[in-house]
Amino acid sequence: MSRCINIYFKRDSIVLKIKEDATTNEILNELEEKLPELKEFYKEEKTPIFVTGKILKRFEIDSIQKMIQSMIKVKVDFDSPRTLGLHGIKRTFKKDIQISETKFYKGSVRSGQKLEFEGSIVIIGDVNDGAEVIAEDNIAVIGNLRGMAHAGAKGNEKAIIAANIIDSPQIRIASIIKERERKDIERESFSYAYINDDGIIEME
Repeated sequence: MSRCINIYFKRDSIVLKIKEDATTNEILNELEEKLPELKEFYKEEKTPIFVTGKILKRFEIDSIQKMIQSMIKVKVDFDSPRTLGLHGIKRTFKKDIQISETKFYKGSVRSGQKLEFEGSIVIIGDVNDGAEVIAEDNIAVIGNLRGMAHAGAKGNEKAIIAANIIDSPQIRIASIIKERERKDIERESFSYAYINDDGIIEME
């Protein structure tokens, strides 16, 4: 049987490394099996547990933490961010996301609105100036993008932003920010943005 969690004992922590392609059920089932062994180790120790590997969703982080702490009273840290955005990114990575859980939003995103999703977002409408769209994976706008868009908001540099026209003064992919002056926006029209091999956001 293939295992999805590897455990490493370090001097100042116990590391649980989760395989990138592991499903939520596989992670929780295997963790349930391994926790009794870990509990034996904790008769004398209070070494914190550090969970790494797969970038986890918020509900996965919560489920793993609850399961561990129901059996072992110990601090559990994750290198997966709980929140989307620049301040939440703990590490960048490159993961192909042609297949991604996708949220469809029908209608325009108005100024002052903030739309977030742990997956890809497709907006059937415009994103107006002063609005924010933040996605763990890709952002696609079937309309004009004038507000701030942040794709790959947990650190994935393979994420992309696409729109009919990208008129945003600022877009973000993973931890990279691209800002454009109003004169540049008026002069050049783009509909696609990605991070190139030099680590710079390129627009086409």
